[in-house]
Amino acid sequence: MTAGAKAASLTLAGFLARAALSAARDLERTASAVADEREVIAEFFAARRHLGRIGSNLNQIARAVNAGAHPSELDVVIAATDRAVQRVQHATDRLLHQD
Repeated sequence: MTAGAKAASLTLAGFLARAALSAARDLERTASAVADEREVIAEFFAARRHLGRIGSNLNQIARAVNAGAHPSELDVVIAATDRAVQRVQHATDRLLHQD
């Protein structure tokens, strides 16, 4: 997905938005196919927001670790990162396995 955005000279959000608009304009596709694709795109947007929050938390934890601390939030952030990665993987798998 990131490679596609880069190839199109767009941000990831712009790439996803353009893909969503393109899908909405394709009148040859069934409503079900469009709904499925919109659901996948919505999942990517949600995962992106989630990863942004995690990135912010990781930056704060990295500062603390570099200062010699071991923040109690480390395990929570790692678990949240794992969940976000799983969501992205699930959405990617759904997108790649559409018939």
